[in-house]
Amino acid sequence: MTKDVILSISGLQFFGEEDASPVKIITAATYYNKHGKHYLLYDEVLEGFQDITKNIIKLKNDSLDISKKGIANVDMLFEKNKRNITYYNTPYGSFYIGIHASNIKMTETEDDIDVEVDYALEINHEHAADCKIKMNIHSKEAKNFKLL
Repeated sequence: MTKDVILSISGLQFFGEEDASPVKIITAATYYNKHGKHYLLYDEVLEGFQDITKNIIKLKNDSLDISKKGIANVDMLFEKNKRNITYYNTPYGSFYIGIHASNIKMTETEDDIDVEVDYALEINHEHAADCKIKMNIHSKEAKNFKLL
């Protein structure tokens, strides 16, 4: 995997049987591997704001850690069959969130890493949604880029 990558993140939140809310991000990112963990760094601009949010994603076979610092601040840890809690600080207020991941799957090739996470999201102690995250990390120099 090269240092310069394209990161594609696709997320779905299921609020009811047929009510799904999709989110998609495609951005350039910096990748490195240290002590068996995959790291991704990228900047994000939230709609309506000029400040940048710095994002760090840490991947292992059994966990996903997403940290945001800037206009939004959070450290979300996804571990299979574990419930993790944190505060999500946004310009609109702070939220107490719980994350219970039921599935984490990572597949890796020379030029790609694919990640799928299924989890339940709680906001302020109430079940809010069942969610899915799909990520693809692809070397910029490699061919056959796939959009999620």
